[in-house]
Amino acid sequence: MLDIKFIRENADLVKKGAKDKQFDVDIDHLLSLDTRRRELIQESEQVRARRNQVASSIKSASNEERPALIAEGKELKEKLSSMEEELQGVIAEFDALMLMVPNVPLDEVPVGVGEEDNVEIRKVGEPRAFDFEPRDHEELGELLGILDKPRGIKVAGSRSYLLRGAGALLEQAVIRLALDILVEREYELITGPVMVNEAALVGTGFFPYGKEDTYHLEKDDKFLVGTSEVMLVSMNADEIIEPEALPLRYMGLSPCFRREAGSGGRDTRGIYRVHQFTKVEQVIVCLDDKDLSRKLHDELLNNSETLLQRLGIPYRVALACTGEIGLGQVLKHEIESWMPSRDAYSETHSCSSLYDYQARRSMIRYRDEDGGTRYCYTLNNTMVASPRILIPILENYQQADGSVVIPEALRPYMGGMEVITPK
Repeated sequence: MLDIKFIRENADLVKKGAKDKQFDVDIDHLLSLDTRRRELIQESEQVRARRNQVASSIKSASNEERPALIAEGKELKEKLSSMEEELQGVIAEFDALMLMVPNVPLDEVPVGVGEEDNVEIRKVGEPRAFDFEPRDHEELGELLGILDKPRGIKVAGSRSYLLRGAGALLEQAVIRLALDILVEREYELITGPVMVNEAALVGTGFFPYGKEDTYHLEKDDKFLVGTSEVMLVSMNADEIIEPEALPLRYMGLSPCFRREAGSGGRDTRGIYRVHQFTKVEQVIVCLDDKDLSRKLHDELLNNSETLLQRLGIPYRVALACTGEIGLGQVLKHEIESWMPSRDAYSETHSCSSLYDYQARRSMIRYRDEDGGTRYCYTLNNTMVASPRILIPILENYQQADGSVVIPEALRPYMGGMEVITPK
């Protein structure tokens, strides 16, 4: 969350940031709650101090003075109780509203509503020119016997799928390549809970706004995560990290779950938008240094671009507009891979800088040179998400007969297999 002191001193900037990000939050009401909260704290301290003074005076008071002091003490006790009750209500409303205030985008972030307002930064690779009518990934997957949506839907309902044989191996191969790239770059692999407490989702900024899109296991009051970012950030919650240990470079491998609430009939063909997927996520926790954060942001981008370059997939990097970046992000770049069936670059990676937004919510701090504590900065980026990454692989490497050539970088992970041929 933002520092309330920052909000007080930059109310107009925070209001503009919320408007540009399309979050409806009443900053004026938040500030009025803040004012009342501070008033009540100060007033209750004064009343408590007077009550303690009266209680102390009663012991040495004369018989004539004691009744008045007892009456005043009773009155002060009732007043303090009333004030504390009001304070608890104000604090609860204040805390809830603070969680809904979005971070302020950096000046370089373009103001816009949707992905059409993102700004292209660079393109890498050239889309393939086919000398035959290319198939989409669903048709290819069925022809090759590696994608089975009907049976996936039979088992689990809409937006479900099965990867079979070489398809399942292809998914594992691209995940292994992603992990190996990050291992080479000294990221620590973490596997862990995907069923988490609500506090972890609040701390990472996915709640309160993201509840509708999150699976809730009501009997246990747990939630299924949509990214291992939740685990990777929350594992250091309520900790003070020694500065020499920073930056922390994590990679998480996990299944992920999203309800896709509100997506309606969009992207129902194929495996672009599904309820369950597997992802390798990158997270960095670092010092509260904006220049360092930007350097690490570019590092995260480079990691993902390296993967796409080794796969030989054409892609572009775009600077996300205000309407496309989330609650906590100050900056986001999207990497979009070329998907022939869509005749477009479509998002496969999302790289975000959040400054101290998550760390404040999660109480992740480090010890500074003076022995005090400061909030860390956090960053994250997708390394690979499957099955979505299979779309550009299958479609860009298809042949006229329906076979698919396996990218050279993946062949060592598939026992040397070079081509997937139709069944």
